This record gives sequence, C-alpha cells and structure tokens, in this order.
Amino acid sequence: MADRDRNKKVLLDLVKHPNNSHCADCGAPEPDWASYKLGVFVCLNCSGTHRNLPAISRIKSIRLDFWDDDLVEFMRANGNAAARSIYERTVPIFYYRPQPQDCVVLRDQWIRAKYERREFTGESMHLQHAYSSGFYEGILLKKGKDNKQFLKRRFILSAKDFTLKYFTREDQSKGPKAVIAIKDLNAVFQPEKIGHKHGLQITYLQEEHTRNLFVYHDSGEEIVFWFNAIRATRYAYLKTAFPVASDSELIPWITRNYLKEGYMEKTGPMQREPFKKRWFVLNSRDRKLLYFKTPLDAVELGAVFIGTENHGYSVRESLPKGTRGNKWKCGVTVETPDRQFVFMCEQEREQKEWVEAFREVISRPMVPQDYNTEANMRRRR
Repeated sequence: MADRDRNKKVLLDLVKHPNNSHCADCGAPEPDWASYKLGVFVCLNCSGTHRNLPAISRIKSIRLDFWDDDLVEFMRANGNAAARSIYERTVPIFYYRPQPQDCVVLRDQWIRAKYERREFTGESMHLQHAYSSGFYEGILLKKGKDNKQFLKRRFILSAKDFTLKYFTREDQSKGPKAVIAIKDLNAVFQPEKIGHKHGLQITYLQEEHTRNLFVYHDSGEEIVFWFNAIRATRYAYLKTAFPVASDSELIPWITRNYLKEGYMEKTGPMQREPFKKRWFVLNSRDRKLLYFKTPLDAVELGAVFIGTENHGYSVRESLPKGTRGNKWKCGVTVETPDRQFVFMCEQEREQKEWVEAFREVISRPMVPQDYNTEANMRRRR
C-alpha cells in the first residue's frame, strides 16, 4: 500500500523545484494542484479548466488527496518543463500567454489550446494559421455608440494595409463604417466592464482622440482567436515600423493592459469649478490618463500625459485648500509642467492605489515616442 506521508513529501519536494514552482499554465507561484495525466503542477484557478477536460487531464491536490506510488513516479518523471517542451513547442512569438490576474477566458482557452487542441505541438498548424495569416474576418457583437444594445457587425482584419474595418451591413459594397489603423490600436479583455465573460475592448486613435469599441463573441475560442489575430497584425506592424528593435522590446507594445481604472471626481484648471464624477483609465505604456463620463463611453472627454519627475511631473495624497463641491474627500494631486490636477476618491484604499499607479508611471523613464505623445497632447489643448 502507498505511503501517504512519503508520497506527499515527494510531491511537495517536486513542486519546490524551479521548473515546477510556478503554475504550468498561468505562472502563479506555489501551485497546490497537479494533473496526473499530463504531469504538470498547476494553481487552483487553472485546475478548474483541467477538471473540465477529464479525457485529457485528471487533477489532484498535492496536499489533501491520496496519491498512489505510480502516479507520484509519473509526476517525478515528467513535470512542467517536460510538458512545456511538448505542448508549447511552437507557440508564436506574438501569442498572449495568460498571467495569474487575467480573465477566465484567456486562461481557459490557453489551456484548451495547449492540451485539447494541441495547437503548439506542431500537429495542428492549421489552427495557428487562422490567426497568424495576416487576415481574419467574422461577426462580432458590438455595443452601439449611444445605447447598451449589442448588434452583429462584420469585422475584417488585414495585415496587407494594417487596418481593422467593420461593416454595419452584410453588403460590404456599401463600404465600412470605420477603418481603424493598426498603428494606434490596442485590445484588452474587459468582461466585468462589458458585462459578458468574453468582452473585449478595442481602443484606437481618431484625430488624436481615443475611441473605444466594445465587442464580444459567444465562443471563447473565437474571441481569443480574434485577440491573437490582432496581436499578430500588431506585431507585423511593429516589425515594419521599428525594424531594428528586438522582439523583447516590441512584445510589450503589441497590446497593453491598463494599470488602473475606476471612478474619481475631477475639477477644472482653476479648481473652483464643480467636481464631476468621471471614469478614469491609466495606460502605463502610453503614459496617458484618459477620462470618460461612463466606463462604456465610445469617446474620451479628455486626456492627461504623465511624464517623469525630471520633467516636472509628480503625485501626492492631498486636498488643496479652497476646493469645494466635492462629495468624496480622499484627494490626489497630480502636478504637470502646465497645471495642477486635483482628483477625489471615495475611499482611502482607492486613493492609495491611484497614487501608487501614478508613481509607477512617473518612475519609468520616457522613451522617444513618449516625447512625441507629450507634444501631440499639448497641441490638442
């Protein structure tokens, strides 16, 4: 009969090994679960998807469940590095590998792509071709500009002219409703904001102003295909625009998650104007603080560039004297070379999170394109 204590100790020793000390799928530290069919150690969140694939993966807790000797030996003989050499052999450079904080659909489809569809073993290259070919089209449900209704729209993504187009009619001869340049496009999953578990936010510039499209697809596989098709096209554009840049320099710019989002109150430049509640989005890579009336607005109301301390930017927790009309009392003051911005948060926790997020951007050195962004935003005012 298997020695329960001995086998538990073996598993706990195995999971301390550098190759196994992070989840095989999302990279979360100290995984507590393992697939004894695949030989990988995974976190609690990723174990849920594995549990939904019983023909491919079987899950046990390495701390709580009983393990037979042969299963422990299988884990010893395999592990995360061995599995990665098989199931991640041909992952494209642009393909998004989920992180622990990412939404369910990204983690779920990454796990299914690896083990169920075997997209990256070299056996199913036709699946990769679908989002790697430089052309992708299909129907997405898009939120209307002035209402909450989502309507079917045909989207066409092309690396030939680096554009994303969408059409309001099936008859494409009438022309697209919008032609979006890949140059300024970003995509990020926003299921909670959009109200659908596969919600994707597409952001782009039009006449130097940020615009949003909110879309989803009922199929998790299809929406993640769209996301990676966008990333493939963005990567191709960046390779063309910056031919001497390395992949390690380009990959963070393919798509960017937002550093912080949420409501704050905002007053005007004289700090005597009434405070108004606005939805703020801080994009650390673009160094922009955008604000909208609501989270699902199509067009920004305004934007603030966030530079470095050496260029006259700073942030602090404060409530300047003379402020009035604010309902919230937790103040954040952002200094720029041109003016002082005063924001109010509802709670101290939000105040501290915003200050920390601003400081993270301010502490990061500016790159050449940041100076162009700063100059363009100053010309807008």
